[in-house]
Amino acid sequence: MADELNENYKGAFDGSLGFGDKPALILVDLVRAYFDKDSSLYAGVEDALASAIRIRDAARAAGVSVIYTNVVYKEDGSDGGVFYRKVPALSAFVRGNPLGDWPDGLDPSDDELVISKQYASAFFGTSLTQALNAEGVDTLIITGVSTSGCIRATCVDAISSGFIPIVVSDACGDRHQAPHDANLFDMNAKYGDVVDEDAVIKYLQDL
Repeated sequence: MADELNENYKGAFDGSLGFGDKPALILVDLVRAYFDKDSSLYAGVEDALASAIRIRDAARAAGVSVIYTNVVYKEDGSDGGVFYRKVPALSAFVRGNPLGDWPDGLDPSDDELVISKQYASAFFGTSLTQALNAEGVDTLIITGVSTSGCIRATCVDAISSGFIPIVVSDACGDRHQAPHDANLFDMNAKYGDVVDEDAVIKYLQDL
């Protein structure tokens, strides 16, 4: 099946971008809701969190900007619009809910940017584009959850905004393997480069 799929896409969707010269790292929505087994959003993606933390540490060592996103809503969810109505589980992110807190090991440092968003993409309705442009960033290394949701949306908006999206397969997670794999394949085919943790850490160490 994989060979048939690759052959079908060959010649149409098999390009590669490669790493640019000035990267930033983004950790998308790695909050307690996805790691607390009592949460309706629990995804069993602890390995992805561990990978993202290792990449974060390598980015810090290389002097690369690190950005975090979380999701925060008003108590009535009115700032979430139709998206909030579509996904009732987003009520976990009403301001003050501990499920929106950072998991152990992920506390941002005081000089790292935290962007609070209300929709799937880290770009939509936020200052992310301006922040990246201000630093001359050309490459956005993307980690976090979920692969089929906020990671995909962020990847598509990254390339649409003129940045090279590098999606780290090990450092992204979804609640089921099938949408995880399908979306990694599709992003790699059409919107960015999907690479593993080792490739990203080597790139950061070589900067």
